[in-house]
Amino acid sequence: MKSPLEVLRLFPVHDFSLDSTFESRRLIKGDEPFVLSEDSTITWHQFATLRDKFVQVLRTKGITRGMRVAVMCRNEKAHVLALFSLAKLGAILVPVNPDFNDREAGYILNHAAVEGIICDAVALDVARRVRETLPDCAWLMTTTPSHGLEPDIECLWDTLDKIVESSTVDNQGQADDTCIIIYTSGTTGFPKGVMHSQHNLIRAGEANVERLHLQPEDRYLIVLPFFHVNAMFYSLGGVLASGGAMILVPKFSASTFWDTAVRFQATVVNIIEAIGTILCNRDRSEYRAEHTIRAAYGVRKAAANIFRSAFGIEKLMSGFGMTEIPGVTCNPWEGPAKPASMGVLGRHPDPTVSWAQCRIVDDLGLDVEVGATGELWVKTPIVMQGYFNDPEKTAQAFDDGWLKTGDIVKQDNDGYFFHMARKKDIIRRRGENISAVEVEAVIGEMPEVYQVAAVAVPSELGEDDILVVVVKQPHAALTAANIVQWCQGKLSLIKVPRFVSFIDSMPLTPTHKILKSALRDNPSILDNAVDFQTSTLSK
Repeated sequence: MKSPLEVLRLFPVHDFSLDSTFESRRLIKGDEPFVLSEDSTITWHQFATLRDKFVQVLRTKGITRGMRVAVMCRNEKAHVLALFSLAKLGAILVPVNPDFNDREAGYILNHAAVEGIICDAVALDVARRVRETLPDCAWLMTTTPSHGLEPDIECLWDTLDKIVESSTVDNQGQADDTCIIIYTSGTTGFPKGVMHSQHNLIRAGEANVERLHLQPEDRYLIVLPFFHVNAMFYSLGGVLASGGAMILVPKFSASTFWDTAVRFQATVVNIIEAIGTILCNRDRSEYRAEHTIRAAYGVRKAAANIFRSAFGIEKLMSGFGMTEIPGVTCNPWEGPAKPASMGVLGRHPDPTVSWAQCRIVDDLGLDVEVGATGELWVKTPIVMQGYFNDPEKTAQAFDDGWLKTGDIVKQDNDGYFFHMARKKDIIRRRGENISAVEVEAVIGEMPEVYQVAAVAVPSELGEDDILVVVVKQPHAALTAANIVQWCQGKLSLIKVPRFVSFIDSMPLTPTHKILKSALRDNPSILDNAVDFQTSTLSK
């Protein structure tokens, strides 16, 4: 196995634009697979041809430097193609959850002011409706056959097939150009668009070569969605940096996970805690002992023993990062991996390249002693460029160049970090950051609701589930089922609360804000809640 630095030095030097980095790998890996999926295998050379064709298409649609195009698809090659094609023009990809409803997708697409939308069949109806609300009615392409659709809706692949010869376009993208805006929920209830440069994505991928000792022969199984930083910066970025191949799965499926790993000869995978728990709880008849996965990122303490003993995966990596600051900490490759820790400070394969710095501070911004808890502040060379069109929140996120994570942590004498709690009012559910404020705002629109609070409660799968606590208006006839049905019509499924509890009055702070800590610390509230995972809406 080559060292991480040896892997990076296999390829010609580049300028840290996506196009230059891709070409440096293509010179060596040209006829080998780059993107594998259920319906195709695309080599590095073949992908370059597709990219150049799509650049031509984008230019005919008027896409130039700084413009934004959304992709609303389950994982597929359209994400990869759009990222590299837009970057070649100095333009920007905006990946969007294809399961979003009109309100959720509409906010992001309007806020980002996208010029075009690429969507799959899942998102087509929403994309059709939302684009009518966009300035100049953005163009729409689909990744499914366009037969029977409106004349102005093209099929991406049919359009590319019509281009007989692709003309080479000079790379107009630069390392410091924004190449992606990933929207993440914030405590205000409105998603924030996190901007990252081409340089950031590439450096994040190089750091993942260090974390997982990625090799040019690796096949990276991607089951996490491309509208999250994990799949884009760790998986795709890692493949680009190492010269490996990516295996695209539209959406995680526990029943087919091992079959897919065997069929595509996957060697590396990224997951989240909930996926690890699900795989551990599945019937062992689905497991395929002949799989070739050698390393997995994101396996937490509860699943580690089963992944090692039953699944035969010895190298289990875990760490901490945010959309704003990818890849801050990780347990070291050579160990030890302390259970339940966030690991130590990450590093780049090249020891001359500086990486993340961390501070743990008190409420006054002063460093705490080792072993004491405080808020984690981070400086990293791949920090976000800012929140799109939101200089105020960008400024609020930093203190003298340090990004304030809102996470309460502590560090031991060996340099390992441990996550203790969340300062921000964010609920982490199945890998999604969900704003409690957004859930509260939707439920608060119900005329029968006087007050509402959404809080995180532990999930059996790891991370959180959503508990909403409601005070009814006087004499209101309101049931827990009414609230969940209301949410189902206005929120995507991941944001619909699992638990609903009614109380007579909210605990309040001296300034009359709802005291959520009192709700979390009162076990009777959860005990008396209706559980919509095991109950029916008739309750």
